[in-house]
Amino acid sequence: MIAPIVLDRRSVLAGGGALIVSFSLRHAVAQEQKAQGPKLPGSLATSPNLDSWIRIDANGQITAFTGKAELGQGFRTAFQQIAAEQLDIPFDALKVITADTKLTANEGYTSGSHSMQDSGTAILHAAAQTRALLVAEAARRFDLPTDALRTENAAVIAPDGRHLSYGELVASDMLHVEAQPTSRLKDPASFKVMGQPVPRVDIPAKVTGGAAYVQDMRLPGMVHARVVRPPSYGAKLIECDTAAIEKMPGVVGVVRDGNFLAVVAEKEFSAVKAMHALSAAAKWRESAKLPNQRDLADVLTALPSQDFAIFERSDPAVSGTKSLEATYTRPYQSHGSIGPSCALAQFGDGAMTVWTHTQGVYPDRQAIAEMLGMPLASVRLIHVEGSGCYGHNGADDAAADAALIAHALPGRPVRVQWMREQEHGWEPYGPAMVTKLRASLTVDGRIADWNFAVWSNTHSMRPGGAGSLLAAQHMARSFAVPAPKPLPLPEGGGDRNAIPIYNFPNAHVMHHFIPAMPLRISAMRALGAYHNVFSIESFMDELADLAGADPVAFRLNHLDDARGRAVVETAAREFGWTPGARAPQNRGYGFAFARYKNLAAYCAIATEVEVDRETGRARLVRAVAAVDAGQVVNPDGITNQIEGAIVQSASWTLYESVTFDEARITSIDWQTYPILRFNAVPDSIAVHIINRPGQPFLGSGETGQGPAAASLANAVARATGKRLRDLPLSRKRIKDAIDA
Repeated sequence: MIAPIVLDRRSVLAGGGALIVSFSLRHAVAQEQKAQGPKLPGSLATSPNLDSWIRIDANGQITAFTGKAELGQGFRTAFQQIAAEQLDIPFDALKVITADTKLTANEGYTSGSHSMQDSGTAILHAAAQTRALLVAEAARRFDLPTDALRTENAAVIAPDGRHLSYGELVASDMLHVEAQPTSRLKDPASFKVMGQPVPRVDIPAKVTGGAAYVQDMRLPGMVHARVVRPPSYGAKLIECDTAAIEKMPGVVGVVRDGNFLAVVAEKEFSAVKAMHALSAAAKWRESAKLPNQRDLADVLTALPSQDFAIFERSDPAVSGTKSLEATYTRPYQSHGSIGPSCALAQFGDGAMTVWTHTQGVYPDRQAIAEMLGMPLASVRLIHVEGSGCYGHNGADDAAADAALIAHALPGRPVRVQWMREQEHGWEPYGPAMVTKLRASLTVDGRIADWNFAVWSNTHSMRPGGAGSLLAAQHMARSFAVPAPKPLPLPEGGGDRNAIPIYNFPNAHVMHHFIPAMPLRISAMRALGAYHNVFSIESFMDELADLAGADPVAFRLNHLDDARGRAVVETAAREFGWTPGARAPQNRGYGFAFARYKNLAAYCAIATEVEVDRETGRARLVRAVAAVDAGQVVNPDGITNQIEGAIVQSASWTLYESVTFDEARITSIDWQTYPILRFNAVPDSIAVHIINRPGQPFLGSGETGQGPAAASLANAVARATGKRLRDLPLSRKRIKDAIDA
């Protein structure tokens, strides 16, 4: 039984007639609830008011709110399904408003596969409790017990056919209640919308050339701006004669603040031409000293580090007889956003509005307000999708660029569009990593002891303070880059997924956190889990070979988690995995498994890879994945996530590496930073979802990257007979290994 919900009449708002809840975070209330009773589910814990999540207007319009940013995950569709299901209304009868500092709750960053777990859970319970409030109010008006009533099509219906619409129920009062710890959720067996493959609401505009992204936005009176970035990290602008540029046709003006340099024009192409002229006129003093790329692993492991033992297990009774050691490396990698970062900003009457594809409207607002010296309340950030990424690319920086330029041009909306070379050269990269593994086997082929060590920078330098923004760093009144910090477990950063999910009698895991950052880095999809899972699952295959065991059976022999075992068994069965089976000539089969962060979705992936022994080119032919993401809201959405993870991970694993010389980034276009092309897309990807009705949502957006990389690497090893441990598994590396 749930705790009774007491209807507390509140004052009617002027023009009244809506069930809403203010968007105050009410941290004091949340803390008091935490101290006095069970924690509220999901993001209700920090934004406890129901109508921070659900609003019903007197005219019957229903809106769900989320502080999360739609990045292509498809959660806007899933959240719409959740709210529609729990409110008993048609899917098309409501809309979802995403991250906006004026309208939605503060849910921080959209990261770590937390959208469903945090925001989806909040909407689930808020919608269910809102429905309970509506039924209770209808029961009062009908003078009937609540159990005698039912809900359907946005109305509460009595046994005799009388009904009241949701809009009618809230028309006379403003109901303002805080969430309860438990909710009367609908039985999954009765679901009509949740669990169904509802077409994503964000797709039509993207495939028909509509206005889908912030890059597509056009505002009345808008001007176009381009920023001239320094040629390298730390470069100082020592001379720039702007007179000729300011006289160019269509140019509105040049904005300079210290090392920040930009040009504004009425038309976009005029801005591009002026940018090139301004770049030629600028003289810089460079001082960057980048590390030796060829010796990157040695450079990283030689840098000063803060060392943490993050996992220890000891059973002296178990010891091994034969052992294996291996080192795996990952280069710096770019987000490789197909659309370079973009933002729009408008300043007027002391207020700044920014339209941005940032993954954290509230933290970015804080940083921009600090940069401009403006009151926080005078800055509003509105999330608009970008044709960009999972992770921290140039989105926040473009937002800061636009805000700084708009501040210098009051009244005119300013659109800032980065150029390709700027995105590739200045975005924060996924950090380079090194892992060293050592393990031994017992006489009967089980792992006796496991030693894992990872060297890595922090994996997040996201805004929150102005020092995280390029514009703020380059201003005359510059802001210092904040000190990098390791991200705490159990989520982790460089040590994400470093702790094995397998059951080993002896295990020791070390995190060597490197504060120094030779290149600009920050969050990239899956953070450290991509490389750590690649390392662990590659090493598991190597140990299986040492034990003379089948790779799938070897994993199952060390895996106690029942849901994990089900995922492994499903992927192997659906792939047609047979112990001892050999792939056709020049092909190999690979397998890998992980549970993202050891607390989110489970994913196992089996792959077939083809290797051209003459050129070294590896191609992922087919992949079969199994995933357990808890209760499924939209199976197509989960399938999209896993398919995308496999393709993206294949690109990282086979192609991608940031290059640089001693002074500058050199991978500044698609030739110098190649990614997977259409002719390398797998012939087939099959995703098998294990639904867990009634179980908590488990984030699935980043669960596939690590298993896909390791499975592909294991398949390459089978196809070539050579083990490659350094990412990416490029043609040259594969060819060199074959010829060695």
